[in-house]
Amino acid sequence: MAYSTSSSPKQATLKAKPQQHPISLYLKIWVLLFVLSTLSYLVDYYHLEGLLRWSLILIFMALKAGLIAAVFMHMKWERLALVYTIFLPPLVLLVLVALMASEADYIFQLREVFFSSADSG
Repeated sequence: MAYSTSSSPKQATLKAKPQQHPISLYLKIWVLLFVLSTLSYLVDYYHLEGLLRWSLILIFMALKAGLIAAVFMHMKWERLALVYTIFLPPLVLLVLVALMASEADYIFQLREVFFSSADSG
């Protein structure tokens, strides 16, 4: 892709060079992904249960997805506006789902109290 201005023939033509990233960066990310996958496996190996188990699994999953998107999908080198455009809507949806889950838990507990008091009276 070449950009040129027609105002002066003496101005140099700006040419976009293809980006070449060092292989060491990709190898470091692969090692980090392997470590995160190993930690995710160890959550099952040590029989962690409940909120701790699911929190760790989701944290490791989000970290791996973020690394893959940043490096292998070249988001690290994109403009910040494009990164926000891609990552902000799913993040907002996750927040809304968390709010709905919290409200659903509240309603479930409220109904449990209401129906248990109706049975005893």
